[in-house]
Amino acid sequence: MKPRASSGARTTRKTRFTKAVVKSLQYDGDGKNRVTWWDSETPGFGVRITPKGSKSYVVLYRNPAGTLKWYTIGPVDRITLTLARQKAREVLASAELGGDPAQEKTRKRGELRVRDLVNLFLADYVDVHLRPSTASEYRRQLLTRVVPALGSKRVSEVTRADVAKLHQKLGKTAPIQANRTLAAVGKMFSWALEHGHLPEGSPHPARGIKKFRETKRDRWIKPEELPRLAEAIAEEPNVFVRGALWLILFTGLRRGEVMGLRWSDVDLDRHELHLPDTKAHRAHVVPLSAPAVALLQGLPRVAGNPYVFPGMREGDHLRDLNGPWARIRKRAGLEDVRLHDLRRTVGSWLATHGASLPLIGKILNHSTPATTAVYARLAEDPVRAALEEHGRRILAAAEGLKVLEGGKS
Repeated sequence: MKPRASSGARTTRKTRFTKAVVKSLQYDGDGKNRVTWWDSETPGFGVRITPKGSKSYVVLYRNPAGTLKWYTIGPVDRITLTLARQKAREVLASAELGGDPAQEKTRKRGELRVRDLVNLFLADYVDVHLRPSTASEYRRQLLTRVVPALGSKRVSEVTRADVAKLHQKLGKTAPIQANRTLAAVGKMFSWALEHGHLPEGSPHPARGIKKFRETKRDRWIKPEELPRLAEAIAEEPNVFVRGALWLILFTGLRRGEVMGLRWSDVDLDRHELHLPDTKAHRAHVVPLSAPAVALLQGLPRVAGNPYVFPGMREGDHLRDLNGPWARIRKRAGLEDVRLHDLRRTVGSWLATHGASLPLIGKILNHSTPATTAVYARLAEDPVRAALEEHGRRILAAAEGLKVLEGGKS
């Protein structure tokens, strides 16, 4: 049986909503204005019908100022009656407690989604204030991991549970990368709060999430492995790729510092590199050994390109070492060695040949002694050698006394 509107000067269309009743509701207006059928079970909850017959669930409530406000829940053919009634009750409860759900909905409609925030953050902060290598890492983390998972959400809707779920998912296969993603999300939301892209007082969704434990890598090129590596590098066709890898091994520079090196940073007369900006946020002077000088002197120069290691695009520097490195380490049978391990090789070789930790830290331009401390274990061999020599001197000075037998004659 179809519901009927009650008679009277002002027509009131009211009936108890069921799935069948909502389906049967018909437009019975003047052909110009929308009409609304009301649910007798939940006051303020209705179905609004246009002259063309489109139906939407709606709620009518009074805001704190006493003004009647409409809140549209959504199309009848896309939302179940159960969910619509539940949402209607939430809206009415919010209004009863002094809220204005329709106004809040309008505000959210104009709010950034996460994918928009990512683009703003990259353009206004990352690409402006971070070094190219760091900016590239942020871009990779946010565009390939965060946007696919959270991009469609509005920024104020992202919860700690959302970020923790993403962190846990990534951590199942790559815990260190999961931590890097968490750090990137954390920085982005801190920036969003600072620049007003989140409502005042919004919680920070990345705070309080425990990072995965990271085990420090202890992989570096051993002396017996270097001939294989040298042969594999020599087979790489790109002279600039070969040169960049050898310069890392000669100096311990970071990958980004080498790829972005300009000829204006190179002083071959003084055998020095002058890096104006580094990861440690300070200028860094790098002395060049004779092999490093010979390497740089032998590199071809590309007219009009200011970089020591030019890339494929005109006027640009080398952009990709990961691809060539994957081929090289495979040829060398060193597939567990990462590109950053070349820098670690420099510190390790220096440590095993007696260089002090402060000296290694200065060479590698570490910000804190704790970063250099990873090489402390490797420095034990020179200590052992020094004590061996000292023991021989003690025995020589004892002139035949049986010190090794406790001094008994």
